[in-house]
Amino acid sequence: MCGIAGFIDPSLSKEQSSTLLERMLNKIAHRGPDARGKFIENGLALGHNRLSIIDLSDDGIQPMHHFGNTIVYNGEIYNYIELRDELIKKGFTFKTQSDTEVILAAYKAYGRACVNLFMGMWAFSIWDEQEQLLFCSRDRFGIKPFNYIANGNRFYFASEYKALKESPVFNSELNLQQMYRGLQLGWISYEDETYFNCIKSLPAACNLIYKDGKIEIEKYWDIDPGQKYKGTLEEASLKFRELFTESIRMHMRADVEVGGCLSGGVDSSTIASCVSQLFPDTKFKTFTIYYSGKNSVDERPWVDEVKKKYPGLEGYTYSPDENEIEEAFRQTMYHADVPIAGSSPISQYFVMKLAKEHNLKVILDGQGADEYLAGYMHSFYRLIGGLFSKAKIGTLIHQFGSHAKFQEFSISKKASSAGIGVLSGLLSENQLYQFEYKNYYPFLPLDNKQNIELRKTEGSRLNKFLYHLTFNTSLPSLLHYEDRNSMAFSIESRVPFL
Repeated sequence: MCGIAGFIDPSLSKEQSSTLLERMLNKIAHRGPDARGKFIENGLALGHNRLSIIDLSDDGIQPMHHFGNTIVYNGEIYNYIELRDELIKKGFTFKTQSDTEVILAAYKAYGRACVNLFMGMWAFSIWDEQEQLLFCSRDRFGIKPFNYIANGNRFYFASEYKALKESPVFNSELNLQQMYRGLQLGWISYEDETYFNCIKSLPAACNLIYKDGKIEIEKYWDIDPGQKYKGTLEEASLKFRELFTESIRMHMRADVEVGGCLSGGVDSSTIASCVSQLFPDTKFKTFTIYYSGKNSVDERPWVDEVKKKYPGLEGYTYSPDENEIEEAFRQTMYHADVPIAGSSPISQYFVMKLAKEHNLKVILDGQGADEYLAGYMHSFYRLIGGLFSKAKIGTLIHQFGSHAKFQEFSISKKASSAGIGVLSGLLSENQLYQFEYKNYYPFLPLDNKQNIELRKTEGSRLNKFLYHLTFNTSLPSLLHYEDRNSMAFSIESRVPFL
């Protein structure tokens, strides 16, 4: 896990490029305090702040040059050992034990298609010496950030907006459409847009090729929410458990200690319990934030239940006071680079701070589970909406009644939930978001709100909703905060549900 920055700018001398790149790297020094490297040549500048996780030796320092190419990379390729073995069979020889070198070899062997082989999270930029182009890529879910500014024959990229603000082509003109989306919907980005008109975000599961002043963006991966699993529910459950267990095993690969967030919720508890089962001899440190006093939020009773069942967990808790929260608000805002939509990022900031105080460099967290496994209450509305649109009234009444009883809904809550459910059956996902966007805060000027266009997909109402939660609406913002809060303390946050 690291911070990357770089540019192609023929207008700058080597000395100017070096000075500018140093300023950009200074802005994101918190992302990688273990080492710094720069590569500057003929208008090209690549910079890297290193957080050492795999191959702690100096061999892993970036920019890394091998197989005729140069890379700066932020992330982890968890299946790098298996890929390395396959590449050795193809005749490749390796100088390091790092996953960075595996990416370079895979690019040499497979070209752009190399990213289809990677299991992990990444944002990288490879200078292809032979083709004289910059090949950039972002992982399937956008766990790791890649932001850029393109201005004619000048191209700048970085992990965070802060670094790009040092660029001579940065313009502080705000993107008002994104401001409206942020206020109305809480999104920190939309497609490739950010809060600044000049800064673009490379969408998840996309490659970017920059050559001779031209940009080509290609999507290399997607899922089909209309595709159905052909087995039974029991078979699907076993398959999910198998895949998740393998993901946990892979995510525990590191040359430093790995810990975890633990809120007592299903996602973080599942991760912690799975680690305890797979690695029974490992003391797995977990970190929990709680609040006392008026309107307290305290999840320790659920956390304690998990710790009782799995004595290999070594739990640490902390309760911030009001002064600490005020200071954390300022710090969270600085690191987020965007207005935060709620208090959760501040709590997450304290979790990462607590982990740092216990000398952790890698944390496992549960992002993604609520989105594709229907963990949010509004997923229920789409389930009811789907039954309504198909006129499955008997099933609808049974499902709604059971859930309302379990959740102890009041009469008013039953009425509002039924109304939203019916509306979810009458309108498309795009229409529902349009309605919320145009009407949530009516005082915003309607004439200035551009339409939201979510990609049309196949599948049930619920699956369509979960698809957009995962790729367009909820998860991209949560992953943004996850990255910024963890990197504020030089911690690599891994998300095994993804």
